[in-house]
Amino acid sequence: MKISDGEKLILLMLSELYEKMEIQGEIEPEFIKSAIFRDQLWGIPWKYSGIPFEEQETPDIVKEVVDMLYMWSFIEHGYQNLSDDEKKQLEVDAKPFGKDPQFRGFDGNNESEYMSVASFLINDLERFEEFKGRSMNSHMPSIETYRRMLSAFEPMRRNLMSGCLTLSNLTAILNEKKHPENR
Repeated sequence: MKISDGEKLILLMLSELYEKMEIQGEIEPEFIKSAIFRDQLWGIPWKYSGIPFEEQETPDIVKEVVDMLYMWSFIEHGYQNLSDDEKKQLEVDAKPFGKDPQFRGFDGNNESEYMSVASFLINDLERFEEFKGRSMNSHMPSIETYRRMLSAFEPMRRNLMSGCLTLSNLTAILNEKKHPENR
């Protein structure tokens, strides 16, 4: 969504008026302010899909972060559905990444744009709520690792529907966390 600087100012002022006058409407002023201040304007049409906005392309970074969060959602759900014996086996087969695998976010120093998109999706758009309340700062570079994991996950994704990742699926995906030079 493209909004001029003047339009941003008008929207911010209107949002403040809504809040000050305690107007209850379908548009959430706090969300509008967050989208503007965090430069996540693409999120406004996502939140208010009933408004006939002009057709626009979702930014590539948003698509990539959604894919990564989707993958991690399946990883964590799949792990929770493993038996205790399977969890022990995963710990061995995907060492050191097979023990309680969890989405840890993106590097706050070098991947802050990814971290900001993930945080906005989770906290403002209320998607992938299983990650809500977590720090989105992994304190280490993560994008390249997640991309390798995605390359293993994507072929599996087509066949999953609402099913769970199996032990062998999780092993294959988590082993992609290992840098190719260290295999």
